[in-house]
Amino acid sequence: MKVLKFGGTSVGSAQRMQHVASLICDGRKKIVVLSAMAGTTNSLIDISDCLFNKDVVNASDIIAQLKKQYEIHVNSLYGTEEYKRKAWDWLNGCFERIESFLVGPFSIFEEKVVVAQGELMSTGMMYYYLQEQGVPAVLLPALDFMRITKDVTPDSDYIKTKLQALLQEHPDTDLFITQGFICKNAFGEIDNLKRGGSDYTASIIGAAVDAEEIQIWTDIDGLHNNDPRYVSNTTPVRQLNFDEAAKLAHFGAKILHPSCIMPARENNIPVRLLNTFDPQAPGTLISNSAEKGCIKAVAAKDNITYVKIKSLNVVPIHQFLSVVFNTFSQYKTAIDMVTASETGVSVTIDDNSCLDEIVVALQKYATVSVDTDMVIICVVGDLEWQNVGFEAKIVQALKDIPVRMISYGGSSSNVSLVMKAEDKAAALEALNANLFLAGCGNNE
Repeated sequence: MKVLKFGGTSVGSAQRMQHVASLICDGRKKIVVLSAMAGTTNSLIDISDCLFNKDVVNASDIIAQLKKQYEIHVNSLYGTEEYKRKAWDWLNGCFERIESFLVGPFSIFEEKVVVAQGELMSTGMMYYYLQEQGVPAVLLPALDFMRITKDVTPDSDYIKTKLQALLQEHPDTDLFITQGFICKNAFGEIDNLKRGGSDYTASIIGAAVDAEEIQIWTDIDGLHNNDPRYVSNTTPVRQLNFDEAAKLAHFGAKILHPSCIMPARENNIPVRLLNTFDPQAPGTLISNSAEKGCIKAVAAKDNITYVKIKSLNVVPIHQFLSVVFNTFSQYKTAIDMVTASETGVSVTIDDNSCLDEIVVALQKYATVSVDTDMVIICVVGDLEWQNVGFEAKIVQALKDIPVRMISYGGSSSNVSLVMKAEDKAAALEALNANLFLAGCGNNE
């Protein structure tokens, strides 16, 4: 069995849904995970924002606009009045759920219910389209098996048990449709796996059913060796190992959710990134196999804050690092990068919500300086220290760009560099020219 995930652009219109249906109806056993139609989640968040602000008028207007869009989708997708009615009955149930919050209190719990309707809409529409086409398929409600723990991690044993039981109820079925992103939490409330979480859903399901492969279908031919939004002449990377892919996802590669890799890696399930609009393209294969002596790709992570902490020598040197890291831990703030000496440490973070409190706490022990609006550029590949010259080529490529911090050694698969956000585009272009166009990388 394979697990296939299709993102919002892949199911963004009636015609695209029909195209996805043609890709999944090949008679092979699979579970298909769908995101909400492109733009729907944004509209649902806008509705929620209005309801938080008690702006019922604008919330109602956005709901009305969304209904009109879905009326167009329904009329384009189905060929018979019977299935137009069935689909609209399904969608109307979702809209009624949203409209029920136009009166009464509205909190983060209700927002999650509202946002969940996007995936429920898209999967219902696909299911009824398959029925109309005479394709035997089963709609598996993700809320019946997908659950997270109190620690906001997948409840793997629960998911596997529930999902396997649901599949066993349909032994002769080859095609299952389910929702990405949405789940229930440990208290039985509707929750989600955060933005982009449909990739994560697919990986969790793949692990639960011991899938032979997990496929992530998007609107681009695999993961590229640089960000095509900033750099021309990028090319798809045909093969990555799990560690390389995890680094690229964490440091900004938009095609893949950062959490997606872990369940697949733990269960040794290959992940293939494919293009819905060019199904014959080979895409990118992520597995345990590694290519030696090769720089694979560059990614950038935005909204980074750089914090430099220099000891005032009020605690013994051997305790200083412990004080620093315990302070960040106390405020539940994760550190992306770190460089350290005996009397100073520099770190980067991507969450500033407790930054003021952290700075005040650290000023008892150190002088603290903060630079915001920074970016991390991450170069990924086989960067073992025995591969002489790779680090020099990276640094040489950035010779005209001020670099605030460099980190290498914690992992043999990446070199990370911190710089001002305003230098991001130039840095990506320079690395592309010097590492790939000049022949240092080897991606084909």
